[in-house]
Amino acid sequence: MKLTFLITFIFSCIYINAHAQHPVFTGRILDETNLPVHGANVRMVEEDIVTVTDPFGYFSLVPLKDEFLLEVSHIGFKTRLIPINSKSHEGFELTLEEGELELEEVSISANKEREVNLISAIDLQLRPVNNAQEILRAVPGLFIAQHAGGGKAEQIFLRGFDIDHGTDITLSVDGIPINMVSHAHGQGYSDLHFIIPETIEQLHFEKGPYYANKGNFNTAGFAEYQTKKTLDRNMLKLEAGAFGTFRTVGMINILPEKMQEKHQHAYLAGEFFRSDGYFESPQDFKRMNFLGKYHGKVGNNSWLTATVSNFYSQWMASGQIPERAVKSGEITRFGAIDDTEGGETSRQNVNLKFMHKTGDQGWLSHQIYYSHYDFELYSNFTFFLNDPENGDQIRQKEERNLFGYTSEYRRHFHLAGLTVSSTSGIGFRYDDVNDNELSSTINRSFTKERISLGDVNEGNVFAYGDLTWPLASKLNMTTGLRLDYFQFNYQDKLAQTESDKNHLLLSPKLNFDYVLNNKITFYLKSGIGFHSNDSRVAVTKENRAETLPRAYGIDLGGLIKPTPHFILEWTLWALKLDQEFVYVGDEGIVEPSGKTFRTGIETSLRYQINPKLFADVDFTLTRARATEEEEHEAYIPLAPNFTSTGGITWKVSKGLSGSLRYRYLHDRPANEDNSLVAKGYFISDAVINYTIENFQFGASVENIFNTEWNEAQFATTSRLKNEPAPVTEIHFTPGTPVFVKGSITYSF
Repeated sequence: MKLTFLITFIFSCIYINAHAQHPVFTGRILDETNLPVHGANVRMVEEDIVTVTDPFGYFSLVPLKDEFLLEVSHIGFKTRLIPINSKSHEGFELTLEEGELELEEVSISANKEREVNLISAIDLQLRPVNNAQEILRAVPGLFIAQHAGGGKAEQIFLRGFDIDHGTDITLSVDGIPINMVSHAHGQGYSDLHFIIPETIEQLHFEKGPYYANKGNFNTAGFAEYQTKKTLDRNMLKLEAGAFGTFRTVGMINILPEKMQEKHQHAYLAGEFFRSDGYFESPQDFKRMNFLGKYHGKVGNNSWLTATVSNFYSQWMASGQIPERAVKSGEITRFGAIDDTEGGETSRQNVNLKFMHKTGDQGWLSHQIYYSHYDFELYSNFTFFLNDPENGDQIRQKEERNLFGYTSEYRRHFHLAGLTVSSTSGIGFRYDDVNDNELSSTINRSFTKERISLGDVNEGNVFAYGDLTWPLASKLNMTTGLRLDYFQFNYQDKLAQTESDKNHLLLSPKLNFDYVLNNKITFYLKSGIGFHSNDSRVAVTKENRAETLPRAYGIDLGGLIKPTPHFILEWTLWALKLDQEFVYVGDEGIVEPSGKTFRTGIETSLRYQINPKLFADVDFTLTRARATEEEEHEAYIPLAPNFTSTGGITWKVSKGLSGSLRYRYLHDRPANEDNSLVAKGYFISDAVINYTIENFQFGASVENIFNTEWNEAQFATTSRLKNEPAPVTEIHFTPGTPVFVKGSITYSF
């Protein structure tokens, strides 16, 4: 019944598209290189009616009269005001000129066709992502922690979640999923180190499970990264800093200008990074990245994008250390109990996307991707708890092939002068994981025991659709549905058994937005999402009710521009989960931790003090509790309760620019009764750049006040060598001391 309902809904979207009225006035927005501008705000000033350009730069509006004033704006471009007589402007085209960011020219809208979050678009203009950690920190309210030598995926915190490495956030780059299901180190494992930061062009993030085109792991939210389709200029960069840190990056166009003028673009990008780190035992961390991308026009109304990438990384690690070992003087803050931890990982991606502009003011996209992935990690969380003689080191290892396909059709059209938008899509994802292993080891050289070993085959077929209906001239309602079918299979090579299971899930969404004018908009979002269980656990009989636990969310918020140079976004939210999972890595099991309920307040402020000086502040206040426990034992370990980030950015004439930033994470419970506390921190960083002709010289300082802080913290039971009994206390990875780095960039 659910499947029939969803299929009927999706095909209704398509049917309505096919029979809708044609728009009265259409046009196209281009940049100075004659490429389409996607996501530009197009507003009829008198009627205050707003639409957004599609990926081909097209827009359509229904004016109430023949003559009107058209305003076109986009972050990074100069705003244009054009008097229009619709009868004499057939085939209307407008070219936008690049310009400095001016918040005065930024228009507020809640149009669902906008592909980039307004706040993130402003941030990326002011402070582009320049290192692997900033890729995730670009999402307001998101904090990260690294605790395995730099090569392991970061631990993520967002909306009162310790998301671990990706259990409750959906991450993707150019449409390729980053989250790894049923991973050797934990469900949803998300390693973003295969992305070259300088290639990032856009970031689209949203919080909560409110979007029909987002499925697994989309509970706290999602973040989509888009790499550059084209390069304005070639670039070579060299960086060097403390702790034996060295990095080089290159990005080069490989097609001649004549082909670029015909909308044929291709470039290569490469990155090499190494660092010994600030630990007493050198990390010998190495990372190599390669990216090749083609983006070209195929015929009059189609574009093809093809991407290949290769990533390899290896490192040593000092791991998490117990507080008692530091207090006793056995080791320093930057020492190790087991300095043979570390790992090696690689990933190769192939991605093809074809987009076609249809004749009915819609567009159709097809995407197919493949990833090959290898992972091997050595860790020691408990030291000598289980094996007092040889220690408790473990190896987690896997080899994976990931296949996927998505087809999506979008269109907006006009009925009685109002805009209706629709999206419908289908697709699949298949993970073929071989030799998913957990073993006990000694010094990374001897295998004591294989705890688990098996093959995972997990498939996800999905379909989704949504419709945005105008309830009034300024009030829109978006209804959405998503259907997911999962097939879980696990072949246990130690027990010589095979188990499988399937599950069908329907996720409805209902959102409202009210655009009062181009300075104020409000929204109400609601929906049901989910995160999947690990295949190794989902196939067991006792977990049949917890295969795809639901998440129920609601957001009430708004975007307000009270003055021409000030933008405020605020959100009140609540999120209820039917079940949360904790992956116990040294035992190879997933433990259910029960139902939870979170509520919170989020605020983002962006202010342009003068033409060259900008300020930004983000605040989050969250309450996270388990709902099936007594109040004094209902704390959710490591859930952030208060965070704040912010800073000032300046762009002085004659090529001088820089920023001074802070991030603050408050103390938070480390266990269920709050008897152990993960200490908070306040860290400040600074960046300064000077550009002259084709060269840019830069310097950055992390932790400029050399604050002593703990980056990753856990409540762990462990035993040190010759200790008579185990101890439960905070184990931590120290945060970086003051870290100075310099760079030279040559553009040509």
